[in-house]
Amino acid sequence: MIDTNTTAIAILLISFLVMIFLRFQIAYAVALSSILCLLYQGLPLTTVCQQMVKGISSFSLMAVPFFITMGCIMGKGGISEKLIALADACVGWMTGGMAMVNIVASYFFGGISGSAAADTASLGSILIPMMVEQGYDDDFSTAVTITSSCEGLLVPPSHNMVIYAMSAGGVSVGSLFLAGYIPGALLALSLMIGSYIISKKRHYPKGDAFSFKTFIKQLGISFWALAAVIIVVVGVVGGVFTATESAAIAVIYSLIVSVFIYKGLDWKGVWKTLEQCVDTLSIVLILIATSSIFGYCLTTLHVPDLAARTIIGITRNPVLIALLLNLILLVLGCIMDMAPIILIATPILLPIATSIGIDPVQFGIMIVLNCGIGLLTPPVGAVLFIGSAVGKVKMERVVKATLPFYICMILVLMLLTFIPEISMFLPNLLMK
Repeated sequence: MIDTNTTAIAILLISFLVMIFLRFQIAYAVALSSILCLLYQGLPLTTVCQQMVKGISSFSLMAVPFFITMGCIMGKGGISEKLIALADACVGWMTGGMAMVNIVASYFFGGISGSAAADTASLGSILIPMMVEQGYDDDFSTAVTITSSCEGLLVPPSHNMVIYAMSAGGVSVGSLFLAGYIPGALLALSLMIGSYIISKKRHYPKGDAFSFKTFIKQLGISFWALAAVIIVVVGVVGGVFTATESAAIAVIYSLIVSVFIYKGLDWKGVWKTLEQCVDTLSIVLILIATSSIFGYCLTTLHVPDLAARTIIGITRNPVLIALLLNLILLVLGCIMDMAPIILIATPILLPIATSIGIDPVQFGIMIVLNCGIGLLTPPVGAVLFIGSAVGKVKMERVVKATLPFYICMILVLMLLTFIPEISMFLPNLLMK
């Protein structure tokens, strides 16, 4: 006979998946499935309001809107062109130079925006037409743009790292920030190798020869943009201020740089940018609030314990369990957006990961990269759709062109899973 708990879990998860496949907005799907579960259990619906308020009543969570605001202001403030010029000075001389520029520029820009979607929209609108004009195929140009945009999810300051830290219950944001640098660089390197092989095969052009003088000049111009990342990361890691305080300082700094130094925004443009930020913030915060109800239901129904016992019942081999965790996250990435995956999956999967010796900081990097790959996969790949729209290329062609880069990203994911030192070297070195 099926007990009450099992039925409640089935109602929660099945109704959620049905609404996802019916293309409900994710926040509505999370909230409605939670309400159905609570009604079945006979719990008062005041629990919904209590958990929503509890979910967003967090000082550390305030860092998320600040970091998003910083990224919006810097993205609209003329930063993109300067970072592209710096990347060109670094790697434009290589075979497939513009593809390399795209990848390195995403590493720089990701450290400012923290958003793969913002990276694709901002850099892609400039670089994809430039690459096509220089003889690169449009589908290849778009594929390079969307895959390299995932570097920004790993390179601090990433608001997704803050969301993970909150969901994981007290993981150090400073450690997560430090842990993202080497994986982000490794991802960039793997994509550059893939781009080089394809560029050699298709005879894509080289850029101008490397000039140290040009590099120093572009570094000087881009310094003010890159300094925002230095302020945030050094401040948090050094214990000068919290992640929330650093994010607030970064917003003020980004205003000064965008309006007074680079002059890419006037005050009218600032207000328009802030309006766009409010749209993004409302989506993120309502997701966090509704996911808090979902998480409450999962916890009271002991779903994390059941999931752990189920997976360990399948196998006790740590390698297979680690692969299974990645597979679950990759499948979720195909049907859900990034923030809800982090909010919902972390409480369930983190205990399983720690039980086989994966550090919570390392698992944070794994979950962020898994979600990043999900952003590039149909049917709900937001960055895939944005890239297709920006590049004016059919989604089917973009997916086909992205296949070699999927392989590069999966290889990096496996390295991060089974070589913890890649993620943990900097946190262990600087945070202890």
